[in-house]
Amino acid sequence: MFARFSAASGRTADTAAGLALRALLRSLGQIVLQAHAGTGACLLAALALTDWRLALAAVLGAAAANVCALVAGHAETAIHEGLAGYNGALAALAAFTFVGDAGTAAALALIAGGASAWIAGPLNRWLTRARLGLYSVPCLIATWIWLPLHLGSEPVATTIAIAPLVPHASPLAAVVHAAAGVLSGLAQTTFASGAAAGLCVLAGLAWSSRRAAAYALGGAALASALELACGASPDAFDAGLAGFNGALAALAVCALGTRAAFCATMLAAALHLAAVRCGLPVLTAPFVLASWTVHLAARRLRGLRAASTPPEESEESTVR
Repeated sequence: MFARFSAASGRTADTAAGLALRALLRSLGQIVLQAHAGTGACLLAALALTDWRLALAAVLGAAAANVCALVAGHAETAIHEGLAGYNGALAALAAFTFVGDAGTAAALALIAGGASAWIAGPLNRWLTRARLGLYSVPCLIATWIWLPLHLGSEPVATTIAIAPLVPHASPLAAVVHAAAGVLSGLAQTTFASGAAAGLCVLAGLAWSSRRAAAYALGGAALASALELACGASPDAFDAGLAGFNGALAALAVCALGTRAAFCATMLAAALHLAAVRCGLPVLTAPFVLASWTVHLAARRLRGLRAASTPPEESEESTVR
């Protein structure tokens, strides 16, 4: 009997550990709006390729957010799907990106990661009533609280200088450079950098949905092209800072169709450019605002079409 009890306890522990690991990986996958553990694993690889401390930060932040969400009484389904942890991961990544001291960054990562879960609860209820997505708003709030007080690092927005484009020596070099910049834009969706990290993010998206991967890649390319055309520096393009908001916006509205994704991407790029000119560290706020705007506009258009449809046509279509 004792042996059976021990075996059952071991299986229960293994099951609980497996569920916790899947929730953690799905939290990372939700950074790019995919509730898929494989996507989370690929994003973790992208972070490790950039800096192992970023990978550790993402795990710390997601774990802290999941624990706080459990304590706060969030739905277990939301926690298992990664919806409770991804903002914590993003908040922790922001801390390690902007803070040079490892100890301070780790403390901020845990505090901001946990705080994002407490912020997300009431905010998500309000946004659900408005039929809008939560996206990365809790992370933005948690980060903006401390970011103005930290003077040790330069905000991302001020690092994107405006400069003329430099022509490449050959068409092949130009194509390679463009592909690397677009992939870097995908990498920046999770605070990673470099084409190799971008390939990991793209692979993770394709693992969950090839359609999502295509939209993210197209969004990063379109946003990067627009910002370069408007005078963003080649250094910003190389770092992926010109494309990540466009990639996220395309992912957020791709269910509405290609035209909606195009509009959201262009709007996110325009908002990001405006923030850069003003020197504001907006992080992913342009993607959030663009996605909300397009969803609200699409809902309004559906309402107008329904109101303009004559009752006779509606009855005929119902009969058919």
